[in-house]
Amino acid sequence: MIMDCAVYRHGHRTEGPEDLSDALAEARAAGGFVWIGLYEPSEREFDLVTDEFGLHPLAVEDALKAHQRPKLEVYDDSLFMVLKPVVYEPDSDAVSAGEVMVFVGDCFVVTVRHGEGSPLAAVRRRLEEEPEMLDKGPTAVLYAIADATVDHYLEVATELQTDLDELEAQVFQPEVGSSRTTASRIYTFKRQVLEFRRATGPLALPLARLAGNGPLGAVPFVHDKARPFFRDVGDHLTRVNESVEGLDRLVSDILSAHLAQMSVRQNDDMRKISSWAAMAAVPTMIAGIYGMNFDHMPELHWLWGYPAVILLMAVLEVLLYRLFKRRGWL
Repeated sequence: MIMDCAVYRHGHRTEGPEDLSDALAEARAAGGFVWIGLYEPSEREFDLVTDEFGLHPLAVEDALKAHQRPKLEVYDDSLFMVLKPVVYEPDSDAVSAGEVMVFVGDCFVVTVRHGEGSPLAAVRRRLEEEPEMLDKGPTAVLYAIADATVDHYLEVATELQTDLDELEAQVFQPEVGSSRTTASRIYTFKRQVLEFRRATGPLALPLARLAGNGPLGAVPFVHDKARPFFRDVGDHLTRVNESVEGLDRLVSDILSAHLAQMSVRQNDDMRKISSWAAMAAVPTMIAGIYGMNFDHMPELHWLWGYPAVILLMAVLEVLLYRLFKRRGWL
């Protein structure tokens, strides 16, 4: 569905005609641009926008199906950019990603949103409060959307770092770290980092192209004076990607440390079990020998034979206990 549609002239909003063709003609005549925002449109709803703005069918297919990687495509009459805004849910400590598709032409911007967490409404309000920036045209809208998305990445990275610090503290607590659910929590956190990485990593190349640093040269429909701003967004994204790399390495190290702790605890348990088994084997062996039915065995008819055997068992048990205790097995 169409969430918002407006014509912007000299940085100020004016409600455009309901007919998209009239709105586009009005924007071109006034030197402004049309900005249309859609939320999970159906194919039938999007056909009208496609026909009026001449959007490329491949880009339209991507915008309708969603589930795309961040990318930038250049067509004859427009740019098509995909971004993945990320939402951090503090109640469940989970990361979820939506999608924003942006079509940019000479005098129009079409944004398509899938999922939650999109910054589009806040970006539109902020731009409408800054007419001098909005007067730069569709390029300003593309920059503002990319900037808001990457800035939120920084906030999510900070939240994930806090969760990782808490998880690390839990792993190295003797009581909590040995819990059976610890490995599951570590693996779940690693999945969250992977989800975050899928949103941030592929975005580096599109921003480099918008900044004029790509191998294919300058990108059309982007004003030359806007390229330093995209370069600044790219610098912020580099910080985010470095944070994500650090999170991924740390959570892998924490998982390795947890598994090593579990292995050490298992070895300790096995040593204790072996020690008690060895202590139990001594009296069992002696009792087994004297339980054999032979007439001619030493000390069978000796008055102090039974107390001597019990004393021997006790002495051997004490010696074994002290030996294992000294070696740290018990």
